[in-house]
Amino acid sequence: MATEYELKKQICEIGKRIYDRNMVAANDGNISVKLNDNEFLCTPTGVSKGFMTPEYICKVDAKGNVIQANKGFKPSSEIKMHMRVYEKRPDVGAVVHAHPTFATAFAIAGIPLTQPIMPEAVIALGCVPIAEYGTPSTMEIPDNVEKYLPYYDAVLLESHGALTWSVDLLAAYHKMESVEFYAELLYKSKMLGGPKEFDRATVERLYEIRRQFNLPGKHPANLCLNKHTLNCHNCGGGNTGAGGCGGSGCSGSVNGKKEYSPEVVAEITRQVLAQLGMK
Repeated sequence: MATEYELKKQICEIGKRIYDRNMVAANDGNISVKLNDNEFLCTPTGVSKGFMTPEYICKVDAKGNVIQANKGFKPSSEIKMHMRVYEKRPDVGAVVHAHPTFATAFAIAGIPLTQPIMPEAVIALGCVPIAEYGTPSTMEIPDNVEKYLPYYDAVLLESHGALTWSVDLLAAYHKMESVEFYAELLYKSKMLGGPKEFDRATVERLYEIRRQFNLPGKHPANLCLNKHTLNCHNCGGGNTGAGGCGGSGCSGSVNGKKEYSPEVVAEITRQVLAQLGMK
């Protein structure tokens, strides 16, 4: 197991990676790592993530209160967002927040990353929804992110950036890389006339591969338990190729969000109860 100092060095290394890959500018972004149920390491506010050294890193408790910080450093005000992830997802060991350019462009445009266009994204990443806009440094962002935490390992933050989490720091960072790579490919394929999506049968085969790998984290590879009005590979992808709103279950849209027929909602409810042994 890595020592606390080694974890601080890892945070600095990941900070340099996200800075060098143009995922943050100036003092943007923040990173945290869970030490135990009440101790967490996190990056400070007001510093470039590309130029940190271990003495920059702060330690906070589960409420975000400072346990230890060197003079001149204090935790980012967005630590509240990280703490909400740890509270609701006890399997998570690290959280990364950044502003990768392609993914953030989709967040600004209000377009979730839900189209199944490449095997790696479907298997390892799943869908990436958009958490509704919240004022930075307030409880609005963690409150808006919370409802996505049981079902996903990454979200776009409306008009803000991206947030990823996983079992450890390297895995959480890799999620951020995957989100940005997926967003870049989706953007470029749209410039070439639009991506060719996998059909539902292909998506299900990829989900079965994920099940066999027994990968950590959450993923809609079984029945999607999220609200039926939100896009995902299972219950309504970006276009009709993956069973989206061109299908018979869809009954139009309200304020840009898909609406589904009572029959589809009833079937989803039936399957959820069956999985819970409550049918």
